[in-house]
Amino acid sequence: MKLLAFETSTEALSVALSIDGEVRERFELAPRRHAELSLPWAEELLAEAGLKRSQLDAIAVGRGPGAFTGVRLAIALAQGIALALDRPVLPVSTLAALAVRADANGDREPRRVLAAIDARMGEVYSAAFELRGGDAFALSDEIVGAPDHVVVPGDENGWFGVGTGFGAADSALSQRLAGRFASIDATQLPHAADVARLATKAFARGEAVPAERVEPAYLRNNVALTLREQQALREAKR
Repeated sequence: MKLLAFETSTEALSVALSIDGEVRERFELAPRRHAELSLPWAEELLAEAGLKRSQLDAIAVGRGPGAFTGVRLAIALAQGIALALDRPVLPVSTLAALAVRADANGDREPRRVLAAIDARMGEVYSAAFELRGGDAFALSDEIVGAPDHVVVPGDENGWFGVGTGFGAADSALSQRLAGRFASIDATQLPHAADVARLATKAFARGEAVPAERVEPAYLRNNVALTLREQQALREAKR
């Protein structure tokens, strides 16, 4: 199984190549350089592995939620390459890929994770997952909203929190839910390596789709505030 993966939904840019379970990745905090670096990094990874594009079995992509331009770029890259090669695409939730960061040590012990990404404008993208056997299973819908609207499913404590959403809005989410969590890491960002690992499992389940059927997950209907809305938001915070 040979798979190329892109994740550009946040300020972090990453591209990964998975060959029979061995994953190589380029990762960097590169705001505003995603479009410039994505394809060259992909070509570098392929060259290092001695692999041609035509040898790829599928393309994986972090489908969001995240920054509108970043999500749109990743989808466009994945669709463009997949269509040119006549290969399927494996869209992976960016929040699911982020959740896997809570098991970065590879313990593979079942654990419940709330993944949250700073969505700006006082909001976060979030979803709950259970990690089992290196895979992420959704326990809630993906939502965007104020930290006060985020709900942890069930009554159990001992959750793991991961992602920049826990540091957003003066760490409101961390402060409100700290008692439910065994640990919170507000520094983590999604990685294409995790997109690739989750996509490999999805491929085995037969979840690959034609490139034209890939849909981004923006969640937020209005991707940018109007000038009037921005002014109203500033006045409300005074």
